[in-house]
Amino acid sequence: MADATTRSSQTLDALAGDRGTFAIIAMDQRNTLRRMFAAEGLTATDQDIRDAKADVARALTPVATGMLLDPTLGVPGVTDAGALAPGCGLLVAAEPEERISYNGAPRVTRLENQNAAWVRDMGGHALKFYIQLRADRKPEHGEPDLAAEALDVVREIVDDCHAAGMPAVIENLIFTYPDEEPLSPAAREDAIVEAARALDELDIDLLKLEYPGSPAGCRRLAQALSRPWAVLSAGVPFEEFEKVTAVSYDEGGASGFIAGRSLWKEAIGLSGAERTGFLNTVSRSRLEKLVEASIGRARPWRDSAVSAGAPSSAQRESSAS
Repeated sequence: MADATTRSSQTLDALAGDRGTFAIIAMDQRNTLRRMFAAEGLTATDQDIRDAKADVARALTPVATGMLLDPTLGVPGVTDAGALAPGCGLLVAAEPEERISYNGAPRVTRLENQNAAWVRDMGGHALKFYIQLRADRKPEHGEPDLAAEALDVVREIVDDCHAAGMPAVIENLIFTYPDEEPLSPAAREDAIVEAARALDELDIDLLKLEYPGSPAGCRRLAQALSRPWAVLSAGVPFEEFEKVTAVSYDEGGASGFIAGRSLWKEAIGLSGAERTGFLNTVSRSRLEKLVEASIGRARPWRDSAVSAGAPSSAQRESSAS
């Protein structure tokens, strides 16, 4: 594991604003974005997707602290267009585009060449890796331990990033097993909190997490975590996400947000000056509201960060008991 001299906290600063909090635009969607175009009756070419990502970057990154992009169309589309505003950090998604499963449950794997050096060669300031972890469920007899596999992959990613002096950002989304009933709000909260607790044991720089559903759930997250986290938007309507961020700061100690469709999704069905106009007015106004509302409420990431060798939340709880 890398020590404090190996880790570069300055590159994590590149994703944060002057207050040490995050206002990151997410546009790393690939197949999801194609489906959004298709829902508008449009068949998107690769160039259409590159252009859409560049338009979002051009309109919103002057207000954002960072932008999350996929490596295949997003990074080249935005960088070739010169659309990333000066001072806006670049977060690059490094998970495989094609994902595998076991009996219908997602299985986490990585491509070894999509590592920290690969992200740095693209001009990225940090690596983001998406997983689906259910730490609240034990494997049945004869099944692989999918949670243990996911945590092992994350451990490899974090070690690689820190050896290269690059922050690792891990995103987790909860899923439902094929043999499982839809999760109740309470069960979903438990799943989000227990996954966060398991990830907190690893030397992750920033967690990108779902809203656990309530102020009480956010308080549970705050108790479970020793590391900074940012709340993701999950494509909910903007007005709902606006409320979610406030609760995440006030009750959960979140260090900011990583928001995508809640800001820009209506622009996908538009083109040309109409799309540019929407992004520069409606989307930018939404982002400005979120940034303004985070002032004095979002927790600076350094206030949550565990220094190298410091105990995690679970270790502190164990020593206190």
